[in-house]
Amino acid sequence: MELKINQETKQFNAETLSVQALLDLEIPNKQNGIAVAINNTVIPKPIWNTHILNETDEILIISATQGG
Repeated sequence: MELKINQETKQFNAETLSVQALLDLEIPNKQNGIAVAINNTVIPKPIWNTHILNETDEILIISATQGG
């Protein structure tokens, strides 16, 4: 499966992939303070396990940072 994540194309050896499975692969140690948008639509965290990605999806993963 080929996905575009944060404007970078990546290949995955999976026929289907949920948002949560993608995050487990991409950022396994940091999943608090994360927002995910698929095709410009924010995906709520409670449905990350059930939202299945399509090969044409454009995925944006945003990580909250502290500063001031």
